[in-house]
Amino acid sequence: MDMDKLLVANRGEIALRIMRTATSMGLRTVAVFTAADRDAPHVRTADEAVEVSSYLDIDAIVGVARDVGADAIHPGYGFLSERSAFARAIEGADGVRLVGPSADVMDAMGKKDAARDIAIAAGVPVVPSHELPSEVEEGAPSYELPSEVEEGALAPVTKPMHYPVLVKAAAGGGGKGMRIVRGAGDFDAALAAAKREALSAFGDDTILIEKYVERGRHIEVQVIADHHGNVVHLFERDCSTQRRHQKVLEEAPAPTITDAQRDVVTTSAVDLARAVGYTNAGTVEFLLDSDSGEVYFLEMNTRLQVEHPVTEEVVRVRGDKLDLVELQLRVAAGETLGFGQDDVTVAGHAIEARIYAEDSFNGFLPQAGRADLVRWSGSARVDHALESGQVVSTSFDPMLGKVIAWGEDRETARARLLDALDGSAVLGLTTNMGFVRALAASDEFRDATIDTAWLDRAEVPAPSADVPLVLAAWVDAALASPRFAGVAGDPFAPDGWRSAGPSSPTLVALEHAGEVHELVVDVAAGTVDGPDEKRRQVLERELADHVAILSIDGHDERAVVNAQRHVIEVSHRGQRFVLERPDAFADHGPAAGDGTILAPMPGTVLDVLVTVGQQVAEGETLGAMEAMKMELALKAPFAGTVAQVDVVVGQQVALGATLIVVEAAE
Repeated sequence: MDMDKLLVANRGEIALRIMRTATSMGLRTVAVFTAADRDAPHVRTADEAVEVSSYLDIDAIVGVARDVGADAIHPGYGFLSERSAFARAIEGADGVRLVGPSADVMDAMGKKDAARDIAIAAGVPVVPSHELPSEVEEGAPSYELPSEVEEGALAPVTKPMHYPVLVKAAAGGGGKGMRIVRGAGDFDAALAAAKREALSAFGDDTILIEKYVERGRHIEVQVIADHHGNVVHLFERDCSTQRRHQKVLEEAPAPTITDAQRDVVTTSAVDLARAVGYTNAGTVEFLLDSDSGEVYFLEMNTRLQVEHPVTEEVVRVRGDKLDLVELQLRVAAGETLGFGQDDVTVAGHAIEARIYAEDSFNGFLPQAGRADLVRWSGSARVDHALESGQVVSTSFDPMLGKVIAWGEDRETARARLLDALDGSAVLGLTTNMGFVRALAASDEFRDATIDTAWLDRAEVPAPSADVPLVLAAWVDAALASPRFAGVAGDPFAPDGWRSAGPSSPTLVALEHAGEVHELVVDVAAGTVDGPDEKRRQVLERELADHVAILSIDGHDERAVVNAQRHVIEVSHRGQRFVLERPDAFADHGPAAGDGTILAPMPGTVLDVLVTVGQQVAEGETLGAMEAMKMELALKAPFAGTVAQVDVVVGQQVALGATLIVVEAAE
């Protein structure tokens, strides 16, 4: 192959994923990193590593490629992966090529309005979409959609609007710059927010308005094209399980589409790729209207997708599994695909769960901190870059890894995914692992009835702490028993011990969510009383290397446990439970009063709208902060007077920092 050295212009799990394939192909790898990532896994894995000021610094990254003699640059996803300016800079650098499409193709497909026109010309079905007027006079009424518009036509919005509609950025993706509007009273605010978010994220606040499909499924087709005119599809994925347009669970093949619908999306994807002169790997996204059965083109992603592993797990080329990164590299090196559409088949089913640093059962707030103990299951494919002791900051995307399970059929794949999530754990840092585990276990996901808006309207109940309390209490009592006497260092070290010798019952008090629970553990008798009035029969199956497997009333329960002096952390079915000893922090000062607005997440202050002495109403917005793509309004808990403002716009604040204090009105 005409390539010896590859620069990976990314970080985290995707950088490691690319390097893994490149190394297997005999290529030397080069990492770029910022100061915050000096000791990151992708830096340690690469053959060479060079520091840059930012992962978005085009000149610096292209300069590094030249300096180290790299033949090609792989951008992964995110950062510069869909920036045509980056592609154009690489095209102007002698001896360096981009693992991706050309800059002209990125320009053509990078904006949803332009891509839509190309799709129409290629005969691809599209959602009716309407342009905003370029200029609006001050005091003019809100923008309005035509009540009727010819399919495929773009028109100024001048007539009464039919709600709901989708206001979205023409550039970029990932759900940024996108708002659902259900009534005229919400339109102006939604438009302003979408434009502001789009400008910040993509440097372009061009906005489209489209018909909003209430019950739809997100279907996307993986395509691969070489420089010799060969274009094939690698079948489809379903990414309907998403929250606010951010994907959570993905699977292949799509479980609900008909053969006719599959033919429409796959044929359309290939036709669009041919029409635009696409090369390398790309994804064409569609929306399937569950009510009408119609399929509409949404956009094309001119890069490798986060969810590409589910395609790799199910697609076979002449009976063999494929490696999309290898195909990307070979296409970039000028090779032909070497296979045709008739050589591509599907075997089985695969499901992927994205693991994010967020508190899904507390408003999906971004999380940051030290991941003290990390365990990834060995029973499924896991693409990740998170290890024990690693610090997660709000400076980068919150995705920590992906757990991917394959099965002969969908239900087998789902069961294996649940098992893999049960065998994975992140302690010291809250993630969404328990949330995605609950989603994958739900009747709705099992029955494939989830649509793209389901998560925005559904309530996923938080897991109960009852079993984790029993697990933690048993571990606590076991650690206090004679069998651990003389065990040095980590009492959960894999020393191979098993239960031996009787012990007296132990009272264990643990606090969870502000409530103290007292449990009585009799290791010798195999019983735990509490946290309710119930006595549970417990049989210890394994207790070593931070893993506790107990049979509780005949049901085997597995958890990863980290018992510390003041707190016991338990990961059960993916969910992290923090169980404090009641007196562990008794010497701390009192909690802030009801009028104190604390930072609900580590992040950046976006806006401060009040000053000291200002009168505010209950629920009034006092300011805003942002972290990991999420913007959060800070609101007054009651009517009163602003007594304290401790932050300024642009300030970085820690979780729990005091931001604003409001004194209640008399």
